[in-house]
Amino acid sequence: MNLSNLQFDESDLVASICRENFFSFVKEFWDVIVPEKPVWNWHIEYLCNEMQKVAERVFKNEPKEYDLIINVPPGSTKTTICGIMFPAWVWVRMPSAGIIGCSYTYDVALDMSRKSRIVIKSEKYQQCFPEIQITSDMDAKGQFAIKQMGERNTVGTDGNITGRHADFIIIDDPLNPRGSRSDADILKANKFITETLWSRKKEKSITPTILIMQRLAQNDPTGMMLEKAENKIINIKHICIPGEKSKDIKPKYLRKYYKNGLMDRKRLSRKVLDEALVFLLDFVYAGQIMQNPIPAGGGMFKTDRIVIDIPDMTKMVQIVRFWDKAGTAGGGAFTAGIKMGVDSKKRYWILDVQRGQWSSEVREANIKQTAEMDSKKVEVGIEQEPGSGGKESAEMTVKNLAGWIIKVDKPGGAGSSKTLRAAPFSVQVNIGNVSMVRADWNAPLINELRFWPNSKYKDQGDGCSGAFNQLTSKKRAGVFL
Repeated sequence: MNLSNLQFDESDLVASICRENFFSFVKEFWDVIVPEKPVWNWHIEYLCNEMQKVAERVFKNEPKEYDLIINVPPGSTKTTICGIMFPAWVWVRMPSAGIIGCSYTYDVALDMSRKSRIVIKSEKYQQCFPEIQITSDMDAKGQFAIKQMGERNTVGTDGNITGRHADFIIIDDPLNPRGSRSDADILKANKFITETLWSRKKEKSITPTILIMQRLAQNDPTGMMLEKAENKIINIKHICIPGEKSKDIKPKYLRKYYKNGLMDRKRLSRKVLDEALVFLLDFVYAGQIMQNPIPAGGGMFKTDRIVIDIPDMTKMVQIVRFWDKAGTAGGGAFTAGIKMGVDSKKRYWILDVQRGQWSSEVREANIKQTAEMDSKKVEVGIEQEPGSGGKESAEMTVKNLAGWIIKVDKPGGAGSSKTLRAAPFSVQVNIGNVSMVRADWNAPLINELRFWPNSKYKDQGDGCSGAFNQLTSKKRAGVFL
């Protein structure tokens, strides 16, 4: 054969290389949507290879080995890799693939879809992969299809997606990393992932969930999925690449790529991180840069300063039991009753914790039983939630505890957030002026306080701050309705 007679098309060569290697695809098509000169830090190739490993099993119609979680700092090209380039590459290998792209709002998810569509419609892509043609009857920024039946659909965690199924589910920042994140926002995002998106999988055993996000709270979608993995409900591969070298790097062997303790010396230089330390709150820096909801020095509560000890009850000046109430049996929020005292040296003691997921009827019975065990010398405090329901619940407890000294706390108005209410108690914890008796409730309470205010549950923390504020209040205890 005379090789000189063969005609080699450069586009065919590029297509062949890019088809087989996702990282090569990203490098080749980078300039289609990113005007800045690329900086090929080690983590980009690593993430591309990990995404390809997940995809290869789908291409072969093989059951997935795991769902994938990627935690990386902002500005590390995670969205370009996962939300924009990856879907465009998947179709050159599997043009029938259905893809759902998700983010915390539809507009953010739409921007990723729009840019992915730009890549596919680009002259370079069409020269390399002319068979991938977007159909004229389904060609919108947030929803488009190709002739081989592949589709990309877009949704925010605040929306819904019906009638569409996917071979790949890609979730990029299901919570707003720059906004406030209430418990309701976190619960909504978690339910959307586990209920809505899970039901959209073509084959439950094959379709992977790929979650890319910054850590924001103990029970954020990463925390929620990792908990399910610990409980053997799902299999997870967790990739955690913080901006600085730390014990949280996963897999651990990635530590060798950090130079001078930095993940990316160009994007996240020492100067950039030092500025971030100045401008970001401790919890924001811990989540966005370090991929850990707890700051390196500890959160609002330095729980390592709580002393486990045996109190001298004869030196106790005052004891209270404060209840943070919930009314759901077997699920949802907990009711917690924190028994706290202050001794003659003005040291604060956590003496007991009663906690459970009880119905209203069982809750009131337990509150009454606990009060009888504590005796009437122990003042009782309860929090009255806003609205008529909160008032009725408080009145129910007051009537149930006739004969006890009761204080009804009605937080509200400016400065009444859980964080601000917990501040006075956190000061005493952080100066080492809080002790607790050794008991099986120590670990759950300490774990909650460690993550505060980003902890999964807040009932014990609320109970502690309520009890402390009652102990230090100058108002005479009594019924305040």
